[in-house]
Amino acid sequence: MLQSGKDYETLTRSFAWQIPERFNIAAAISERWAAAEPDRVAIIHVHADGRTEPASYGALDRMANRIANLLRACDVGRGDRVGLVLPQGLETAAAHIAIYKLGAVAVPLSLLFGVEALQYRLADAGASALIVTGAVGPKLAEIRPQLPDLKHVFSTDEAGEGIASLVQAMESASDRFAAADTGPDDPAIMIYTSGTTGPPKGALHGHRVLLGHLPGVQFAHEFLPQPGDVLWTPADWAWIGGLINVLLPGLYFGVPVVARRFDKFDPGLAWALMAEHGIRNVFMPPTGLRMMQAEPLGRWHNRVMLRSMFSGGETVGRGLQEWSKSTFGLAINEVYGQTECNLVIESCAGLGVLRPGAMGKPVPGHTVDIVDADGTPLGAGEIGNIAVRRPDPVMFLQYWGRPDATRDKYIGDWLITGDQGVKDDDGYFHFVGRDDDVITSAGYRIGPGEVENCLVGHAAVKLAAVVGKPDALRTEIVKAFVVLNQGFAPSDALASEIQAYVKTRLAAHEYPREIAFTEELPLTTTGKIIRRLLRPMA
Repeated sequence: MLQSGKDYETLTRSFAWQIPERFNIAAAISERWAAAEPDRVAIIHVHADGRTEPASYGALDRMANRIANLLRACDVGRGDRVGLVLPQGLETAAAHIAIYKLGAVAVPLSLLFGVEALQYRLADAGASALIVTGAVGPKLAEIRPQLPDLKHVFSTDEAGEGIASLVQAMESASDRFAAADTGPDDPAIMIYTSGTTGPPKGALHGHRVLLGHLPGVQFAHEFLPQPGDVLWTPADWAWIGGLINVLLPGLYFGVPVVARRFDKFDPGLAWALMAEHGIRNVFMPPTGLRMMQAEPLGRWHNRVMLRSMFSGGETVGRGLQEWSKSTFGLAINEVYGQTECNLVIESCAGLGVLRPGAMGKPVPGHTVDIVDADGTPLGAGEIGNIAVRRPDPVMFLQYWGRPDATRDKYIGDWLITGDQGVKDDDGYFHFVGRDDDVITSAGYRIGPGEVENCLVGHAAVKLAAVVGKPDALRTEIVKAFVVLNQGFAPSDALASEIQAYVKTRLAAHEYPREIAFTEELPLTTTGKIIRRLLRPMA
């Protein structure tokens, strides 16, 4: 943990990782508090009807124990993968804790995913159990025959054919369960991340990933925890930004975490939530901040009392910084990382580590540099790969079932992020661009390959290529270039039909917001799409 009261250079020089030989996330974030302060508030669950349900660490741990015993009765054990397709909520937090207690691996999946996206990830992970909300039932029914490893499915609300009620099943389960004796490198979490070629890859993390995140969370939140701190993010807990930037560190530090399901981000609801529940610490993607900037505070004026806020996934920009200072009286601390190696470069205004146009400096404990194609560090002002040196507890263990991809992620001891950057004379890192084709839209990283594969599943589509088109609100939108099969003609109606097809079968945030029909696509001699030639046309 970081010690406040020191300057950046002193913090960096004096920091040393203290990773214990045995460590279990559930023991650290749930059992520890349940034993010491069982009545301490852990989760503030705000329901859609406005009803608020605070949950103590004691109640959270007992619920997690019941789920752990239930899963163990289903033969879920060490190393087994358990899928979670759930919104923010008390049951979601408890389910994660239960899986960590078992020594199993949590595989969080977004509610936005369509049938193809869910089928691929569940099959690739070999998930033997799944916990969902009732809305996922129809999607699951369509793909269940293609998931032979999936033996048990539980729903937090509506049961159905082949889906048992989690609440009813927990009633007969014991509320006592001791966390497994795991090491920091034992697998705990697998989050699928998009790439430019091939299908999404499961980034497998060990229990140490939580410890690896703590300095970054403290740095960006101006030395969390402070008296009165309350955490919230609209980011889905299925993504690393919601799960390991907010939920798990909040529980570790004993800071209440507000849970509120957002089917679609609503800036008015966000203002109300922050005012009514005394939220002090927020992680908010820039797109959400831009939407809030356009929505007047109204009656919530002077009732939103933030202490710290950080943002990442896109560039914040000078305009948002000025708005934040005039609205909240604080700077937005930018953060940088990726699913495989998160929260490694950040700003911390309280320490004076803040420069317009820069991401920040390496978080104490992480060695970050700009390197060339051979892994040689470059000098100030030279553009190269943003890279992080191993060993580092925040780094992933491997890509699930992809040893070649895991090996290719490194050059020597440098993990190559795939992003281009430059370091200035004062040690600030500046983002230059991606050396891949991943699209950043509203904080989501979208791999074009998965969208293209879905597009060509439509009867009208012969070939498809996807690129990011600059957008003032979302940073980028997904734009598709489509070659039609014989017998189909371009039209607005067909474009809308194709968009709806992707939205329902893949994910609502991944569908192409623009479609351009074309006679041909630029291809290499081996048939690969040359996306760089399409970007100027977007």
